[in-house]
Amino acid sequence: MRLNHLIKSAVIAATAAMALSSAVAADITGAGATFPYPIYSKWAETYKAATGTGLNYQSIGSGGGIKQIKAKTVDFGASDMPLKAEELEAEGLLQFPAIMGGVVPIVNLDGVAPGQLKFTPEIVADIYLGKITKWNDGKITALNPGVKLADADITVVHRSDGSGTTFLWTDFLSKTVPAFKDGVGAGTAVKWPVGVGGKGNEGVAANVQRIKGSIGYVEYAYAKKNKMSHTQLKNSAGNFVQPDDSTFKAAAAGAEWAKAPGMGVVLTNQPGKDSWPITGASFILIHKAAASAERTKEVLAFFDWAYKNGGAAASELDYVAMPAPVVKMVTDAWKANVKDASGKAVW
Repeated sequence: MRLNHLIKSAVIAATAAMALSSAVAADITGAGATFPYPIYSKWAETYKAATGTGLNYQSIGSGGGIKQIKAKTVDFGASDMPLKAEELEAEGLLQFPAIMGGVVPIVNLDGVAPGQLKFTPEIVADIYLGKITKWNDGKITALNPGVKLADADITVVHRSDGSGTTFLWTDFLSKTVPAFKDGVGAGTAVKWPVGVGGKGNEGVAANVQRIKGSIGYVEYAYAKKNKMSHTQLKNSAGNFVQPDDSTFKAAAAGAEWAKAPGMGVVLTNQPGKDSWPITGASFILIHKAAASAERTKEVLAFFDWAYKNGGAAASELDYVAMPAPVVKMVTDAWKANVKDASGKAVW
């Protein structure tokens, strides 16, 4: 009787272990950009409730995501800096945009409300070049009459890891301020003349919250979530605009996705009176020759679901969902390019 009980218990335990293993195996893995992490987390929660399939996404920065997908240690990589066509071809990768949003300057200044302070690209560049070091510098006060700015040092906060958010930030400043282009340039990782580093959007937000008189840059959802003071920015039309989904949509309105290799559109400094000047898309990277057709199909199913069902959650977090014509371009690219070992289309 005892032996039968032990056998029965062992069978139950083995069955439970197999079920748990199967559930874990069904989860998909991704790594990369911190910019879209808030919306990917929300989508993942809702998607698991709807389908039972989970998403394990490591918010480690675009540089890390690119490395991991190239090494085939994750099912997909994520980057806010689109890869060039030559690199995609060399690595056998397909790239597609998943979501759009905005990068915003954030400050920790007593008595300054969110959106109250105005900045030009030149002022931001001078701060990050170490040329403006005090909050009551004449260039800042002249632009912000009525805003009480103390005779206090500015602490610059930037990313310490390879970052698509940094790419968007530095790409915007390089496009608008020649001295920044010559002194720092655009890239996911640059040599900063001044400042302290933070890892991920999370790290930059934490440093700015901690350090009085600091300035940093994060994806807008992080600023909202942490109740931080963002600033207005002067756009290419000469207007000072606030960041929100409407100004992000305005920047994305003229994007020519079909003409960009790998759909790698960069949305910084776009024309339009209402355009937020540091808008960007976040991109997904997958291998065209799927090592596991089943897992790759699960990745595509997740993003297909997100395109169809994730718009409301995106709006709540002030992201911008991809327009229907772009989604069709993406799914057509899946059908044409992603194959299993036998050459059969995965999607």
